[in-house]
Formats: sequence, structure tokens, C-alpha cells
Amino acid sequence: MGHGHGHSHGHGHGVWRLLRPHSHDVADQVDDNLAASRLGMRTLWLSFAMLLATAAAQAVVVWLSGSVALLSDTLHNLADAFSAVPIAVAFLLGRRVATRRFTYGYGRAEDLAGLAVLVLIAGSTAVAVVESVRRFADPQDLRHVPAVAAAALVGFAGNELVARWRIRVGRRIGSAALVADGLHARTDGFASLAVLLAAGGAALHQRWVDPVVGLVVAAAIVVMLVGAARQVFGRLMDAADPGTVERATHLAEATPGVLGVEDLRLRWSGHGQLAELTVVVTRDTSLVEAHRIAHDVEHRLRHGIHRLQRAHVHPHPAADQVELARHG
Repeated sequence: MGHGHGHSHGHGHGVWRLLRPHSHDVADQVDDNLAASRLGMRTLWLSFAMLLATAAAQAVVVWLSGSVALLSDTLHNLADAFSAVPIAVAFLLGRRVATRRFTYGYGRAEDLAGLAVLVLIAGSTAVAVVESVRRFADPQDLRHVPAVAAAALVGFAGNELVARWRIRVGRRIGSAALVADGLHARTDGFASLAVLLAAGGAALHQRWVDPVVGLVVAAAIVVMLVGAARQVFGRLMDAADPGTVERATHLAEATPGVLGVEDLRLRWSGHGQLAELTVVVTRDTSLVEAHRIAHDVEHRLRHGIHRLQRAHVHPHPAADQVELARHG
């Protein structure tokens, strides 16, 4: 017998949750998902505007100075800004209800958006590397050095603000793509500080410093890209946190009437997690009682596991030797 609920059991945080009555209605889960999507969209578009303004200011200085280090930083800021587009599309798709074909809904669109973000980052990195290598072959003096230094500081400030915002909201709503995008912005911020080295080298008339810094910035983005790729591909491959799996197992085992837990599985879909598990009950447990035990397990999991949206709990009668060991 399967037992799965789409009810909203999560409490969340904040004054709104304190004022809002606890509910078991499916509509509440839809409302929670829409609220998370709206918060994510608002974060995306406002941070998009901030990064676009930062990149535009830096682009002017790139044109005046000819700095490839600053060019690398500007390209990454542009890539980070426009990465908001596929994530926004994914958030919009995620609002759609499940269909007879997409029975789990459209949450996986966000994982695909994460792939698009990775492609944007990789593309901007490749352009930066090519320009830096070209500058090695054709070294040039850096012009408007104070403006380059100022643009570097502007880039750091803009990226760090966006990074903190996206990471905080991404973790709050359970969005791996938004967290990855925030980590990208944070790396870009530190890369912006590296451009100050290029400005210092130019002040000392060392032409080689600017292309070297450009390559260093690109290398830093590659390191970040690897970390973000592990997170995004982990979601695509249904990776679960082992600690969360262990906690879910303990919560289910501690439920009265449960003799053991088998085949517990967790995976992310969009902003939330889904759980499937089998719980062992005594052989003389009635259908009604087994249903109640499964409901209790689901209830405990929904309260104890971060952003668990749905749990499918299957009660299974124990083998004779299991019951003897349990009660013996």
C-alpha cells in the first residue's frame, strides 16, 4: 500500500508563518512554490540590473584603457547577468502544475537552467583566455590606470552584493541554480580585485602584468566552474546529502509502529525534495493502522527534512523472523 501526500507540513520562518495557520491543503504547497518562485524571480531581475550596470561601467573603462584583465572581468559580469534569463525561464516553468506526461511537474527545468549557466560561464572564460593570450603576442601600454582601478573596485562591490543576495535566496528557496549563480558572482568579485594588480603593473610600466592577470582571472573562474558543475550535475543525477538520508531514516524508525526502514530515497525537484521509502510493520497490522503509521512517518519527515515537499511511504509486513527479533 502506498501512502503519499502533497500536503504542506513545513513551518518555515518569519512573522508570516507565525500568523499563518498550519494547513494540510494541497493548495498551500502550490502557494509556497509560487512564493518561492516569485522571490527567486525578483532576486534574479534586480541582481541582473545591478550586474548589467556594473558591466556597462566596466565596458566603458575597457574601451578607454584597453585592459584585457578588466575585459575578462567585464565578460564574466555580463555572463553572470544574462545567466538570469535561463533561470527565470525555469522558474516560470516550475510554476506549471504536473500533467499526465510530466507527472512530477517541471521542477527539473531549473537543473537544465543550471547547465545553461555553466555554458555561459565557460564561453566567457574561453573569450577571456583568447584575448589574454593575444595580448601576450601584442603587448600594449595600459591607459587610464586610475579608471581601471576604480572599475575593479566597482566590479567587486557589485558582484559581492549580488552574490550574497542570490546565495541567501537560493538556499532559502532550495534553488541549486541560483546558489551556483551566486557563487559565480562571488568568484567574479574576487577576480575584480585581481584587476587591481593589472593597474599596479601598468603604473610600473610592466606590460606583461595585464595579460597575466587576465589569465589568472580566467583560471579562478574555471575553479568556480568545476564546483558549480558538481552541484548542478549532482542534482541532475539525483544526488542526495548522506546526512539528510541518515536523518530521514532515523525519523522514520522513531515513528511508533515502525519496525524498520527499507529503500529510502531522496531527490530534488525544483525547489523541494521528494522522498520514497518502505517501512516495516507487524504482520497483524490492519490496513487502517498501516495507513495511519505511514501518515505519521510522512508527517515526521515533512517537519524534519529541509524543504521536503512530498513523501511516498509504503508499509510492508515484517517477515516472521523480523518480528521475533523485534519482540523476542
